[in-house]
Amino acid sequence: MSGKLSRRAGGVDPFIVMDVMAAAAEKEAAGDTVIHLEVGQPSTPAPKGALAAAHAALDNDRIGYAAALGVPALRERIARFYREAYGAEVSPDRVIVTTGSSGGFPLAFLASFDVGDRVALAAPGYPAYRNILTALNLETVDLPTSAADRYQPTVEALEKAGRIDGLIVASPSNPTGTMVNRAELKVLADWCNAKGVRLISDEIYHGIVYEGETASAVEVTDSAIVVNSFSKYFSMTGWRVGWLVVPPDLVRPIERLTQNFFISVPTLSQYAALAAFECRDELDGHVHRYRTNRDLLMAGLPAAGLDRLTPAQGAFYIYADVSHLTNDSREFCRLMLREAGVATTPGVDFDRARGAGTLRISFAGSTAEMEEAVRRLKAWRRA
Repeated sequence: MSGKLSRRAGGVDPFIVMDVMAAAAEKEAAGDTVIHLEVGQPSTPAPKGALAAAHAALDNDRIGYAAALGVPALRERIARFYREAYGAEVSPDRVIVTTGSSGGFPLAFLASFDVGDRVALAAPGYPAYRNILTALNLETVDLPTSAADRYQPTVEALEKAGRIDGLIVASPSNPTGTMVNRAELKVLADWCNAKGVRLISDEIYHGIVYEGETASAVEVTDSAIVVNSFSKYFSMTGWRVGWLVVPPDLVRPIERLTQNFFISVPTLSQYAALAAFECRDELDGHVHRYRTNRDLLMAGLPAAGLDRLTPAQGAFYIYADVSHLTNDSREFCRLMLREAGVATTPGVDFDRARGAGTLRISFAGSTAEMEEAVRRLKAWRRA
């Protein structure tokens, strides 16, 4: 006889990209090669300065628990980052270091919302938002978007959505790579402030931008929660360190949650993250490669029949409309992996209503891998 299973756990959808990664790993274990266009992480290691700082800490520091809100020097450096990057003054007291952005979202949601509250997000959008909200017994409200509004939320869509308690905005967005500019972000923030809606701004792809202005919510409002991470631009996915910038009244509630859930973020990762801020030349070199990869795929994929592409302004994803090729993106991606050895993520991971006709292509790998992916997909489509 089995024990009890909570409805909460059973009701959370899988994060499909992880299933794709597992299938790709099985194919590789069988001796085949796979080009990974499904993985939303840099193919590069942590920057050299971060690695050196970690080695020094291992040699010289006890690496015990850190303060629940984060190592003070890192919180201060993150606050300085907002002055340098956006010209915005942020007190270190408002900065909370988290176990990646993935650890930050549950803290933000738990501190902001009660069971049954309704949180709006763009569709297509990052699936873990919806899955975490569901696990916390919060209601997700999909805001259908289109290329005309760059797949971003609008006040018009919000006005049609009924009662809203929270809004998540991601710029650059996963999976589309599109952005909201400062004026658009201010309009959304002003609407949220007027309606008593908590704005949560996902800014984890800041730094990976090719065109358009990069705007942070800290520039337009003091009441938003900003989420960022060292995983993307800083190339430190496995180190599991990110941060929140929160209004003063949320600092102590989130500190209490952190104390009980996590105690603290890994101390070694925090030392490495602090040093990563001084590695901008190396990290900007990665962004240059991402731009090259994006342009290569945008030029080469149409010859493989993938000719309805969203040109990413930032992040490292292309969102492709494949509705003229399939009405089952999961099966389409499965066949692409099996027959061409190219792994991509089906759009149903990002848009429950329309994702059967879309897929996400990550160009975070090497330029050689992008060239090989185009070659394989052209051959696959000709077969």
